[in-house]
Amino acid sequence: MAGDKKVRVAIIGLGFGAEFIPIYQNHPHAEMYAICQRNEKRLNEVGDALGVAKRYTRYADVLNDPDVDAVHINTPIPDHAAQSLAGLKAGKHVACTVPMATTIEECGQLVEAQRASGKQYMMMETVVYSREFLFVKQLYDSGQLGRIQFLRGSHLQEMAGWPGYWEGLPPMHYATHCVSPCLQLPGKRAESVVCHGSGRISDALTSKYGSPFAVETATIKMADSHLCAEVTRSLFETARQYIESFDVYGDKIAFEWPRIEHEPCVLHHGEKPERVTVPDFAHLLPEGIQRFTTKGVYDSDEKQHLSFIQGSGHGGSHPHLANEFLMAVVEGRPAVPDAVTSANWTMTGICAHQSAMQGGARVEIPRFGW
Repeated sequence: MAGDKKVRVAIIGLGFGAEFIPIYQNHPHAEMYAICQRNEKRLNEVGDALGVAKRYTRYADVLNDPDVDAVHINTPIPDHAAQSLAGLKAGKHVACTVPMATTIEECGQLVEAQRASGKQYMMMETVVYSREFLFVKQLYDSGQLGRIQFLRGSHLQEMAGWPGYWEGLPPMHYATHCVSPCLQLPGKRAESVVCHGSGRISDALTSKYGSPFAVETATIKMADSHLCAEVTRSLFETARQYIESFDVYGDKIAFEWPRIEHEPCVLHHGEKPERVTVPDFAHLLPEGIQRFTTKGVYDSDEKQHLSFIQGSGHGGSHPHLANEFLMAVVEGRPAVPDAVTSANWTMTGICAHQSAMQGGARVEIPRFGW
């Protein structure tokens, strides 16, 4: 984008999406232009509380507004692909919460649509902008971690009480939180996956998607690499405090995420463990949004979105995500992750579930765009 023109952003969906409004309002390259929510009462509550005048109840009307440069989609999972495709085809830059899509075909369509549009697409994956990931990336980039030998990710979360479309969702269909750090740190893409399902959820939950497993565990073979990673997911009827974590084992240092929230991480220097407090990385951001690495929209937990409460603010990632999306648009470069990478991360989970349903058969991941 030329000159000092600000990116005019419309946020679609105001549950989790409301968390991003003050970030865009305080970013030097953004204009928090519009919000969209089907429920007009909720739309006006958020608009009044956070000072956004332009309001829509129909996504199609947002896309028809020539003043909208970019849409940030925070709607239910089944809507992500169709709404992202519509946004790109309307000539808008698109940011979308995870996952990118729910089918292999949709991922391919989105990679092609992004290419055809010339606009930016970014899947807003929180973990690769969490303070824990940024800390490990710093260790790796500086050479302190050494040669990576193995990576492990896990995302265990009880989804009872969440909106109905979650009920019985195959665990690996929402796997980007544990897949992404394992691929992003070494800068590799997933080539194939082998996955096994374990345990059983209730018949009532199984009937929704035909997925019976309580837990799914996959091993991922990376392309052009000696590395593989292991990831584990559960969503229902598995007793565990929320954990969204990754471990990295280098030949000099290993990093392990704490197994209980708010406990320190552990660095292993050879065979000697050291508990460490991971620093915040707000200094990487424009001054106006630095405070949002440790603070959400609301002062009361009663108003906070469930994802913010359970995930401890997603590791301070929200302002980093918004900043990356905006700077990709401003600088005219692919976002991190771009459409090709977002598709690979998403399809790793989709293909993992296919493998589990086939009794652990190896499934090759389509190479859209690479």
